[in-house]
Amino acid sequence: MIVDVALYQNGLRVDGPSDISDLVDIARRDGGFVWLGMAEPTHSEFDMVVGELNFHPLAVEDAVKARQRPKLEDYAGLTFFVIKTVFFNQAEQEVSTGELLCFIDSHFIVTVRHGEGHPLSSVRHDLEQKPEMLKLGPYAVVHAVADRIIDGYRSISTLLEQEVVAVENKVFTGKRQTFSEEIYFLKREVIEFKHAIDPLIIPISRLFSGAVQSVPEELRPFFRDTSDHLLQACEQASGLDSLITSVLQADLAHIQVQQNIDVRKISAWVALAAGPTMIAGIYGMNFHHMPELSTRYGYYLVLGAMVALTGFIYRSFKRSGWL
Repeated sequence: MIVDVALYQNGLRVDGPSDISDLVDIARRDGGFVWLGMAEPTHSEFDMVVGELNFHPLAVEDAVKARQRPKLEDYAGLTFFVIKTVFFNQAEQEVSTGELLCFIDSHFIVTVRHGEGHPLSSVRHDLEQKPEMLKLGPYAVVHAVADRIIDGYRSISTLLEQEVVAVENKVFTGKRQTFSEEIYFLKREVIEFKHAIDPLIIPISRLFSGAVQSVPEELRPFFRDTSDHLLQACEQASGLDSLITSVLQADLAHIQVQQNIDVRKISAWVALAAGPTMIAGIYGMNFHHMPELSTRYGYYLVLGAMVALTGFIYRSFKRSGWL
């Protein structure tokens, strides 16, 4: 469906006909550009709205099916830019992604949103307060949208870092429990976040490096600044991925250490029982001729030997830390 459509001339929103192709004709004749915003259009809706703009069939297919990687491509003079929108539900510790597709011409830009995404109404409203930016054409819209979304990446990186630190603290509390399941699911969300933002580095760099000739020179420093923000988010995400891998290894090592301690304690208690059991087993054998059977105080001597041996073993294990 169409969210909003407007004609901009000299950085200002101006009234015009309702037909989109007529608006584009005015922009081409008198200057300016048209910004059309759509949300999850069907094939028929998209074709009806922009069919008269002569989009390449592959561009139409990409707009309807979505599921695109972040990229920047050229379709016979029409620039196609894809950026992932990302959200993090902190209560559920779940990352969800959407897509924003931009079709850019010198006199129009069509933005198509799929899945969860930033409502562009606020971006449009904020940009309309900056006519000096809108004067620079459709790529001013691309910058405003990308900058807002990438700022969201940085916020999500901070939230994910808080979650990773929280689970790290749990691991090192010394409690006899494992957090491997929680760590694993958190790692999965961090990886999904990385997959959404890492591929965007190259497309954004092309926008300020001069690889795309249609980008106004005045906008390239702004795209360079946005690229810096993106790199910060990507570096933070990579660091979180490495950290949570280390936390998972530490959690598994912690469990192994606890198991080793348990095994040592069990072994120590078994050893304590082994000495008296051995002595009792020897004197429990039914032989008529055995030493000390007729000794008057032999019973007490054997009990004393058992106690002394058990005490010696207990003290040895205690000193070595096994008990």
